[in-house]
Amino acid sequence: MSNTGRTALITGASAGIGAAFARHLAAEGHHLVLVARREDRLTALADELSTRHSVRCDVVAADLADRDAPRAIMERTRALGVDIDILVNNAGMSGNSKFADAPFESLAAEIQVMVTAVTELAHLTVPGMKERGYGRIVNLSSLAALLPPAASLLYTGIKSYVLDMSQSLDMELRPHGIHVTALCPGFTHSEFHDVMGTREAATSKLPSMLWQNPEDVVREGWRAVENGTPVCVPGLVNKVTAVAAKPIPTRIGYYLGRTLNPFK
Repeated sequence: MSNTGRTALITGASAGIGAAFARHLAAEGHHLVLVARREDRLTALADELSTRHSVRCDVVAADLADRDAPRAIMERTRALGVDIDILVNNAGMSGNSKFADAPFESLAAEIQVMVTAVTELAHLTVPGMKERGYGRIVNLSSLAALLPPAASLLYTGIKSYVLDMSQSLDMELRPHGIHVTALCPGFTHSEFHDVMGTREAATSKLPSMLWQNPEDVVREGWRAVENGTPVCVPGLVNKVTAVAAKPIPTRIGYYLGRTLNPFK
């Protein structure tokens, strides 16, 4: 078994960046709690990783669009006797219709999955991390959060919230040994575009240099949170794009925020 004693909870772990995080952390010897809607995929991944890396892999099938899901997930981890030292808030969704045409239920589900659940899971795991003096939280934001607003329904606004919230949490929690990083990937090869129905259009219109593999995104994101970097934009092209789009670099803005923080 692993000798790290650390356990990571990963949402949206059945595919894409979430599955890549699971493989990366398991290879480092971390135990895992894998969360997603598709229990069959989670079970197959858990069996693969526990066999290959001799780590404990628990599976929790849950739909984060359900407002009771975050608390139910944490109750399940307590029943398993597991302490969460690492939280990867990766689960995501996005509509593919215009705001005025979308049923409000679908908009509310986006907010629940990518705003409310992200915030609640962090709120539920942080107390234990503070007690143990160690924690790592990676929240999936997006390169879109660092670019000028676009006609992207709720997605840009949601990811901007995740970006700002992550930096604020890092400022508050860093003295307790907890690092929080907003991971802001650009176009990544995953099932996200399949769900949105935009894969064919996106891949045909965008040059290959703009695309990254989930494994590369995860490698940079994990290194960032381990090193205490609050915002991670993986990939050279994305880094150049983010810098060109922002009058104040994110790192400078972050340290200004820490300096002026009235709650420290």
